[in-house]
Amino acid sequence: MSHENLLDGPAPTLLPADGPDGDARAALTAGSAPRDVVPVAPASSLVWALLAERALSDDGDPVAAYAFARTGYHRGLDALRRAGWRGRGPIPADHAPNQGFLRALLALAEAAEAIGESDEAERCAQFLVDSGTSSAEVAELR
Repeated sequence: MSHENLLDGPAPTLLPADGPDGDARAALTAGSAPRDVVPVAPASSLVWALLAERALSDDGDPVAAYAFARTGYHRGLDALRRAGWRGRGPIPADHAPNQGFLRALLALAEAAEAIGESDEAERCAQFLVDSGTSSAEVAELR
């Protein structure tokens, strides 16, 4: 029986490649638009993150971005818990299946800030740090 080394903290959480974000990536790679991917992979954090990022940048609609990002964030939390995450520990940004959740979390921080929800924006930014990454590192994934 192996036990977690409490001095090292929890092991990194790695979402499976064949999960909802994998389905979304396949549809996006095949040329589908993010809105068209929602019915294909509604549990994908990635597709909701993409919609949030677009609403923030192209559409200039932080309210829609907030709704999209919050959906992606909660879908990602569900996936992380199924993968064994217990509310803390690294969620590596260099692991592609984790990137949808992390991008949704960053978009949530940005949208929260844009609608004046500064406390939530700060919590989301801290969550990224607590996950072993940063806003800047996740922004580079776009």
